[in-house]
Amino acid sequence: MTTSLPWQNLQQRLLEINDLQSAAALLHWDQATYMPPGGAAARGRQLATLQRLAHDRLTDPALGDLLERTWDWPQGSDEAALVRLARRHYQRARRLPNAFIGELVSHQAHTYAAWAQARAEDDFALVQPYLEKTLRLSRDLASFFPEAEHPLDALIEEEDPGYSCRDLKALFSELRQHLVPLLAEITATPPPDDACLTQYFPAAEQLAFSRRLVARLGYDLERGRQDQTLHPFMTKFSLGDVRITTRVREDNLGEALFSSIHEMGHALYEQGIAPHLEGTPLAEGTSSGMHESQSRFWENLIGRSLPFWEWCYPQLQAVFPTQLGSVSLEEFYRAVNKVRRSLIRTDADEVSYNLHVMIRFNLELALVEGSLEVKDLPAAWNHYYQTDLGLTPPTDREGILQDVHWYGGQIGGMFQGYTLGNLISAQLYEALQADQPDLGSRVRRGEFAPISTWLRTHVHQHGAKYTPQELLQRATGSPLRVEPFVNYLRRKYEEIYS
Repeated sequence: MTTSLPWQNLQQRLLEINDLQSAAALLHWDQATYMPPGGAAARGRQLATLQRLAHDRLTDPALGDLLERTWDWPQGSDEAALVRLARRHYQRARRLPNAFIGELVSHQAHTYAAWAQARAEDDFALVQPYLEKTLRLSRDLASFFPEAEHPLDALIEEEDPGYSCRDLKALFSELRQHLVPLLAEITATPPPDDACLTQYFPAAEQLAFSRRLVARLGYDLERGRQDQTLHPFMTKFSLGDVRITTRVREDNLGEALFSSIHEMGHALYEQGIAPHLEGTPLAEGTSSGMHESQSRFWENLIGRSLPFWEWCYPQLQAVFPTQLGSVSLEEFYRAVNKVRRSLIRTDADEVSYNLHVMIRFNLELALVEGSLEVKDLPAAWNHYYQTDLGLTPPTDREGILQDVHWYGGQIGGMFQGYTLGNLISAQLYEALQADQPDLGSRVRRGEFAPISTWLRTHVHQHGAKYTPQELLQRATGSPLRVEPFVNYLRRKYEEIYS
């Protein structure tokens, strides 16, 4: 393939933007893992500088001129997709003043530090003024897209292109009609005993086991690493440097175990992107929801399945013989799939999890629309938890301060990807089972490569070449549907809860 000088110029400009954004991601990772608290002020300035530089380059009219050229790339080619996506990024970025980007990024870094302190001290008041400014900036961000039907639409579009506030309201309403009665039906039966998970499990041994496990599942540690943080996440600096973090509790085995598998799912997506896309806008997941589908796929559809634990449980017992030696496989399997009304989203079971997401979505709606003020947010949070899950958080740490998203990002467009991911993961699993009828037997033998290969072929390698809707249609043969997820839940939990 021959390339012209303008095409090389375009690629070089996009690579420079990617490098600046990757440097900012590295500073974010350091802030969430090893940075001392005293570095917060300077870190905010450093991040703002990098993001302003990246924004300058992304909104440069010279880049716009290159993108508006009539390129002779065939429809459906990587090159045509790159131009399409870069144009979208350019056109959206041109709406946002450079000074606004600098203010937003600097504020996010300071708010993250304030949240970490507020969470440690269990005091929402410490971060409330920061969150009030976050809400103002989030509304300002939405205002740069006045053509949107709803202020949240512009924020949702950034994370999950092709979806709107109207779409999500309808989707959540349909899903809720299935989940609420199913949760009530399950929680009306005697629950499994999960005391085996809440014994003393030394942190070092948990971390060592989870590291071996994610490597066996396919995570390439030559191109990644695992560290501890307050709120687990995955980040990528290049296709050769994709890192995961986890949170360890010595009184809860499930925390590090499943958060490690979850973040590994994200990492496999990034590590599976075709190498020739490196440094381009295509070298990333196509949406928040598609990305979350990969983590939920591995954490739940594989990692909480019976065949998986038939393979993995003897290894876990060997590491923790005192704690688990007398606990049967069936007891353990039922424990890690216990359904209960809980306060913490990241600890929630598969049946109730999406209700946590809907609570956050409703609060975002109220905040952005102006019917709820930040000072009243803890009370509103507690009200929704009591109404939807029959629980009231006893502390801010277990309530309004549990998630980092509003304190390290914006208010709006941050949570819908989790539910979209759950739905997509079940639809992908359904398609995988159709292609690999012996899937359960393979998992039972610890053969995960065929699964990774299927996901890499149908999802990972394409990066952001296709829209999430196009990618799902190509992989499964149909648009997004609720039925695969609901059917999966019913089959699984009818068996567990008889």
